[in-house]
Amino acid sequence: MSETAASIELPLRVQDEVECRHCEVHCDKVVYPGACIRMGCPFVYAYQAWGRTYVGCLQKVFDVEIDLELLEQAEAKRGGFGAVRARRAPLPMCETEVVPCYPSRGDELGCRNPEFYELPRERAGFRIFARVAD
Repeated sequence: MSETAASIELPLRVQDEVECRHCEVHCDKVVYPGACIRMGCPFVYAYQAWGRTYVGCLQKVFDVEIDLELLEQAEAKRGGFGAVRARRAPLPMCETEVVPCYPSRGDELGCRNPEFYELPRERAGFRIFARVAD
């Protein structure tokens, strides 16, 4: 296999990847911890140390622990706290986004990995069930 063909080879499950380096743009999936707090995500944990409360993700979708008071102060402002880089595939309830790191490096061919932006089929974001009563 030529070196060029190997450099554009995509992984088998591109939706589960948290970064894409198949072109010069370099995209990353990010998650919004403020949304985790707002929606009461069951995977958020908290602990107290040094007189402060820190929060993190039990599933390690993001692997930083954030000072809760500072996060809440930032969320109260217009721009909010912002996003942190995802370290593993986000869960269906995670508020995520794909962020290009160097968008000016894009070329006429465009994204080499459009499936990177999609959710895997077996992990739909929501389900709708209808019950019809007589």
